[in-house]
Amino acid sequence: MTTLADWTPLYSGKVRELYIPVSASSSSDADRLLMVASDRISAFDHILEPEIPGKGEILTALSSWWFAQLSDVPNHLTGDAPPAELRSRSMVVTPLRMFPVECVVRGYLAGSGWREYVHSQSVGGHRLPSGLREGDPLPDILFTPATKAALGDHDENITYDQMVGIVGEDAAHRLKELSLSIYRRASEIAHKRGVILADTKFEFGVHPVTVEITVGDEVLTSDSSRYWDGELYTEGGIHRLDSFDKQLVRNWLSAHWSGEGTPPRLPDELVAHTKARYLELYLRLTGQEFEGSP
Repeated sequence: MTTLADWTPLYSGKVRELYIPVSASSSSDADRLLMVASDRISAFDHILEPEIPGKGEILTALSSWWFAQLSDVPNHLTGDAPPAELRSRSMVVTPLRMFPVECVVRGYLAGSGWREYVHSQSVGGHRLPSGLREGDPLPDILFTPATKAALGDHDENITYDQMVGIVGEDAAHRLKELSLSIYRRASEIAHKRGVILADTKFEFGVHPVTVEITVGDEVLTSDSSRYWDGELYTEGGIHRLDSFDKQLVRNWLSAHWSGEGTPPRLPDELVAHTKARYLELYLRLTGQEFEGSP
């Protein structure tokens, strides 16, 4: 973690790092946090090598863009400027009392939802019609929560009823409705730009001052969402589900690693291709070429 004059390192996770002000003794008495997006990439609960150069900057910029599109939805940004040396890949945020669940919304049958469907013809406790193909639009947009795993552990898909048991009925209902609302709005924005938002996950917490449910962490980035090219999807064929996200890396690992021991090193061409797809998504959505730090 970077040494900073006004911030103290607090935590280093799979892809993010957190700092507290030097005036705070712990996260509990910090009035703000510095959230830094690294260039690390993770898949199947492992941090992979090498890093994706510029990834942290790209995801921070895309997350900031989405926060601006959804400016009426409470989020954890304070508006304070991050330290200059980390400005392009960090945000100053309000510490939230985070809900211990991930709020996953699915509009299409993909990823772990597809694998669950093949096994049980259901996704997150929702029974689905037979005969669906991987990548097909779901009959209804689904809210399929999951537990949040620490480094080295596995996220676990849970049912809505299980979520109620964790956060309570009122909070579960509000989290579900807010997640579905944001997904619908974001999906429409992406669709107008020729991009399909297949699924995404949100994290929420309670704001210490307003006591509102507030969006935390990143939002609608290539690491938290699955994006497809709308034109290729409509055409069909083998490139129908080519993604703008780290599914590229997951696919390569699935073909080259048994899941046991240390994951293999990512080839240079995959690293370059992954970065190129992140950059293309940023351009597609924002209409602007990404301008990273020199």
